[in-house]
Amino acid sequence: MSLDSRLRGNVKKKYHMHITDILSFAGIAFSVLFPLINPIGGVPSFSGLTAHDTPEFRKGQARKVSLNVFLILITFLLIGKLLLELFGISLGVLEIAGGLIVANTGWQMVNSKPENEKDESIKQQNVDISFMPMAMPILSGPGAIGAVIGLSTNAKHFEDYVGFVIGIFGIGLVTYLFLILSIPLMKKLGSNGINVLTRMMGFFILAIAVNLVYRGILDLIKSA
Repeated sequence: MSLDSRLRGNVKKKYHMHITDILSFAGIAFSVLFPLINPIGGVPSFSGLTAHDTPEFRKGQARKVSLNVFLILITFLLIGKLLLELFGISLGVLEIAGGLIVANTGWQMVNSKPENEKDESIKQQNVDISFMPMAMPILSGPGAIGAVIGLSTNAKHFEDYVGFVIGIFGIGLVTYLFLILSIPLMKKLGSNGINVLTRMMGFFILAIAVNLVYRGILDLIKSA
């Protein structure tokens, strides 16, 4: 076998190894983050928060939520550990802060007025919930942030980061698909169904908030 043939064979082998590594790390990132992001579990929260919005606005919110989830996870993948150290924030504190934000949203939903008691001019709220509380902390909460920071500590080569980015992109895409599929359901509920859903989801969002605060307190106690 000539020297050129050997070199070409080595290049091909390295190329296939890089592709395999990238796909492997993409799969790891996706499998670790999917149960933490839980896009299926995010659908009821999204439906409740956008219940009084126009269909077009909901579609835009679904796009923005998925994009924000992607950007948040990428940011913490690349510089998350540095950010937490810079501001002296622990994951426990982050959980408590996130829980308080979610609690405020849930309380407003539980105490929302029925549709027929609202002024006609504010029936379509169209409030942007794409970053807070939907993308953060309901979807990409402290658990997911801690996970991507953990992933970043295991990334040794450029290909590892590429794989993680692909996996996170997959999470953002799946999140968008689940949120966009929830929109036709809202059209069928009607005003009474939307009011019931809003209050019910507000209660569950309050429960999520309590759980976040509880876990944050436990984390602070453990680290003390």
